[in-house]
Amino acid sequence: MNQDLLPLYNGLLSHIETKPISFHVPGHKSGTVFPPLPSGHNLFQELLKIDQTELGNLDDLHSASGIIKEAEDLTAKLYKVTKSYFLVGGSTAGNLAMILSTCEQGDSVLVQRNSHKSVLNGLKLAGVQPVFLSPEYDKNGQFSTNVSRETVEKAIKMFPDAKVLILTSPNYYGMVSTELQQIINLAHANGLIVLVDEAHGAHLILGEPFPPSAIQLGADIVVQSAHKTLPAMTMGSFLHCNTHHIDLDNLQYYLQAIQSSSPSYPIMASLDIARYYLAQITESEKGKIVTSINSLRQQLSTIDQLSVLPTNTKDNNCDPLKVIVQTRCSHSGYELQKEFEKQALYTELADPWNILFVLPLAAIENGSAIIEKLKVAVEHLPVQFVQQKNTYKALDKKEDKISTLAIHYNEMKKFKKDRVPLLQTKDHIAAVSVIPYPPGIPLILEGEKITNSHINQLLELLNAGAYLQNHRDILGNGLEVFK
Repeated sequence: MNQDLLPLYNGLLSHIETKPISFHVPGHKSGTVFPPLPSGHNLFQELLKIDQTELGNLDDLHSASGIIKEAEDLTAKLYKVTKSYFLVGGSTAGNLAMILSTCEQGDSVLVQRNSHKSVLNGLKLAGVQPVFLSPEYDKNGQFSTNVSRETVEKAIKMFPDAKVLILTSPNYYGMVSTELQQIINLAHANGLIVLVDEAHGAHLILGEPFPPSAIQLGADIVVQSAHKTLPAMTMGSFLHCNTHHIDLDNLQYYLQAIQSSSPSYPIMASLDIARYYLAQITESEKGKIVTSINSLRQQLSTIDQLSVLPTNTKDNNCDPLKVIVQTRCSHSGYELQKEFEKQALYTELADPWNILFVLPLAAIENGSAIIEKLKVAVEHLPVQFVQQKNTYKALDKKEDKISTLAIHYNEMKKFKKDRVPLLQTKDHIAAVSVIPYPPGIPLILEGEKITNSHINQLLELLNAGAYLQNHRDILGNGLEVFK
C-alpha cells in the first residue's frame, strides 16, 4: 500500500471544499455557529470545519468500510500487523478493550505491577484474579523498570492456569527489557496471550537505535498512544492485533462499547497524519534526529546541577526520545521541574530524583537556546551531591516479586470501609488505590495489604512534592481501608 496517501484527512478536506450546508450534528455546523471571542483569534473555529459526523462519504469508525478503513489498513501495513484500529479514547480505551476481549471473570492473569491505572481498571471490570509481577529496579535512576524473564517463568509455574500476560513496555522512562523477546516466547510456549501497553512506543518500529517494539517481537495485542511521540492529537491512539488467537469480533465489540458513538474526526484525521509522518522518516532523517538528540544530551551534561543518566543498561535499552536528568543540587526532581517552568520549559514527569524530558521525533533546531534557559533555571542552585536512599529495597526480594490481592475484586463490595491515619495503615487492606500522577501508576492498589514499604515510599514522595490523584491531603485525612 502507498504510504504517501492520506485517505481520511484528504476525505475531510474534500468534504469541506464542497461548502456543505449542515442540517446534522454537531451544533457548531462546521464552525459557522461560533461566538466572537475576546482574543479575536479564530484558530479553534478553523478546526471545527473538519469536526464532522458519520456522513455517508466520511465512513463510520465502529463499522469502517471507507476512508477510515483505508487509513487503518495503511497503519496495519506500516506496522506489519493483522489489523490496526484507530482509538479516540486514548490508550486507556485500548487497554480496557484488549483486557475485556481476552479475559473472563475468574481468569488468572499475570500482570506487571507497575502498570498504568487503566490496565488495573480493566482487570477490575473483567473480574479477573490478577497476579502481580514486580519489576526490577534501577538503582541509579531510583525507579522501577521491567519484569524479568525469571519472574515471569516463576509466575507461570506458580499459576499454570494463567490465561493472559499483560506487560508495559517501554516503561514511563522509555526502557525496554533486553529479555522482552524471551518473555513473549516463554508466554506463548505456555499458552498465554500477550497483551502489551506500549503507550510510549508508537515510533519504535523505526529500528535501531530505538529499542524494538513489542509488535516486532510477536505480542498478540499492542496498544500505543500515537499522541505521545507522533504528531497526533491528544487521545489519538492505535490498537494493533498481531495474531489469529484473538477474536476480532469480540475485540471490536468492546472497542465500540467503551468509546464514544460520536468519535472525533479531528483526532482520527491526526492519526492518519501521524501514520503518514512516521512512514516518511528515512534512515537519513532518523540519523539527523538521533544526532541532534545526542548533541542535546552532551550539552545537558555540561550543567553542573544536573546529571544525565545513561541511555542503555545491561538489562534495558532506552528510547532515545526519553532523556532522564537527575538532580545534583539541593532541589528534588519536583522542585527542579518548577524551576524549569519559570523559564517556560515544561517537562513530562518529575520524581524525587529525576526529571523526564520527552524529545520530539524531529531534529532539534534550538538546542543551544534550550540549554541556556536550563542554565538560567538552575544557576542559583549550589551543586550538592546527595546520597540517595533506596526506599524500594523490598522489591529486590525474590519472595516479593509475585503477589495477589488480599481481597478479590468481586468480594470488595461486601466489605465496609473505614478511614485510618496513614501511619497506622500497616497490614490494613487498601479500599482505594493511591496514584502518583504522572505517571498514573498506583503505588498502593485497591485490595492490596499495605506494608511499611508502601508507607515509607509514600512519605518520601509526599515530602519531595508528589501529586496524588484524589488524595490531596492524605496525611491529614488518612486513607480508606476495608474493615
